[in-house]
Amino acid sequence: MRLATWNVNSIRARVGRIVDFAVRESVDVLAMQEIKCKAEQFPYAEFEDAGYHVAAHGFSQWNGVAIASREPIADVEHGFPGMPGFEKGHNGPDAPLEARAIGGTVAGVRVWSLYVPNGRALNDPHYFYKLDWLGALADYTRETLTADPDRALALVGDYNIAPTAADNGDPAVVEGFATHVSGPEREAFAALEASGLQDVVRPLVPAGFTYWDYKQLRFPRNQGMRIDFILGSHALADATRGARIHRDERKGESPSDHVPVVVDLDLTGPDADDRPMIFG
Repeated sequence: MRLATWNVNSIRARVGRIVDFAVRESVDVLAMQEIKCKAEQFPYAEFEDAGYHVAAHGFSQWNGVAIASREPIADVEHGFPGMPGFEKGHNGPDAPLEARAIGGTVAGVRVWSLYVPNGRALNDPHYFYKLDWLGALADYTRETLTADPDRALALVGDYNIAPTAADNGDPAVVEGFATHVSGPEREAFAALEASGLQDVVRPLVPAGFTYWDYKQLRFPRNQGMRIDFILGSHALADATRGARIHRDERKGESPSDHVPVVVDLDLTGPDADDRPMIFG
């Protein structure tokens, strides 16, 4: 299985480019974030014409997540158990849930497409919502893998966190003093990994960014951030055979500010074939 994640920054604005990439790169499962449309507005026909099933979750022109798969998508969930909500000025546990998580099972792999809250500023209520959201995700992951330690679980998407200084190449994002690079966010990311997940891309692609701001020539200067991840359970990590960050997708006409991150999975076992560890 070839699994990819991509913050597409508006699916309707870039559907042709996204479908072309999925077909050209033989992507079996594509998790998308920031689709920026209601579920009924998603351009299903273009994906279906290319041979994909789609599950989408969105409420408005903000946020939104989706999964496209060559195989049927089973057991679709909107929001993971325990996921908190958010509304500006709202206090309490019953804030409305945003369209930030969609899960589905494909060929035995439980895939979650996740768009982690941005945080906005270190003193903003959205920042504390982000930390709560990540904590709830870690709780869900721990409970899931405690119940089924050998489950192939993939939590993929835009995490809006650069976990280490090496993941931040944007001079405007000051280490420790801005969202995405603050201590509590990095601790929350580490806690999520400690719940039973591994970054399955980093061992194979140790360098490279996944996001470049549109402003100040950030992309040609390569002043980006690595904030898009494929985190997997040990079963998924053991099945990973290759990984790639598709930097060139930031080029060309009307690109997203993020690029796809892709892994190859061998779900038949470690001795099934002799594919190289990194594909190109």
